[in-house]
Amino acid sequence: MPDNSKPAIAITMGDPCGIGPEVVVKALADPQVYASCRPLVVGNIFAMQRAVELTGLPLKIKETDDPSAAGADPGVVDVVDIHNLNPEDITVGQISIPCGKAAMEWVTKAGELALAGTVDGLATAPLNKEAASLAGYQAIGHMELLQELSGAETVGTMLLAKNLRVVHLTTHRSLRVACDYVKQDRILSYLQLTHDSFVQWGYANPRIGVAALNPHGSDGGLLGNEEAEEIAPAVAAAQSLGIGAVGPVPADVIFHQAINGRYDVVLAMFHDQGHIPVKVYGFEESITANLGLPFVRTSVDHGTAFDIAGKGVADQTSMLESIRLAVALAKGRGLSDF
Repeated sequence: MPDNSKPAIAITMGDPCGIGPEVVVKALADPQVYASCRPLVVGNIFAMQRAVELTGLPLKIKETDDPSAAGADPGVVDVVDIHNLNPEDITVGQISIPCGKAAMEWVTKAGELALAGTVDGLATAPLNKEAASLAGYQAIGHMELLQELSGAETVGTMLLAKNLRVVHLTTHRSLRVACDYVKQDRILSYLQLTHDSFVQWGYANPRIGVAALNPHGSDGGLLGNEEAEEIAPAVAAAQSLGIGAVGPVPADVIFHQAINGRYDVVLAMFHDQGHIPVKVYGFEESITANLGLPFVRTSVDHGTAFDIAGKGVADQTSMLESIRLAVALAKGRGLSDF
């Protein structure tokens, strides 16, 4: 019988052409996973079995039709397989449209399990966005897909590595388009979302550093006007609501300040502004968590890595960390034990 004192965590396998199955198998070989939660893989039985054979780990892959009873036995990997992928369509190390489609469907299935209360959270392995797009998906990322599924109004992506936490105003937008999203109303909405999430996670008065968009914070308007016209007014509005926001702070110093403890979290203006410092600071252990979804969702902070897929050399640290954070959030411990 499953130990219901442990949260059930659905782990999506990711695109089977990449390293997802391998890092999931390696993570589930760690005894700490089963000691802390009841893991359930949502993916493909064939790909998971092949990953076990690749790694040589002493794990048994077992298909289950009862997700609520999964994850009880260390050494046994319970898999929900919705039988949406033929083994011959898996081309390791190459883009596969059937695999891109199947991987998105596994995310949807995991999200449905979370919405139904069957699992307490999600930890996701990487998708291949090009494969998902070729399969006809417009929402090509986990967050976008789960936002559509759940109907969540405002969601955000936060990257974490050690004590550096960064929420992103935009994620999967080109830089040219992302700049158009640096607007007062959106910034204020994300400051409120970040504040509320951190309060929920145990921070009574979260300190939020707000990054500037332009070099040197625009140098008084010489290098752009977004700081004066959009970011600073949003910060002032947030402060009037009791939110501990500070900024705009030039991006070349704000992350250093956060690492040194000045802020609990930074709001970055676009994808690479936030991703680069996190990955430089802690590449292997960096992970992702979503804000605003009606359930816990964490993820690895790396891609499908087609170049090393099938070679048995992928590092599972990020997968392990994402499971560990999902467990902490599902248990209501927030970031305090992470």
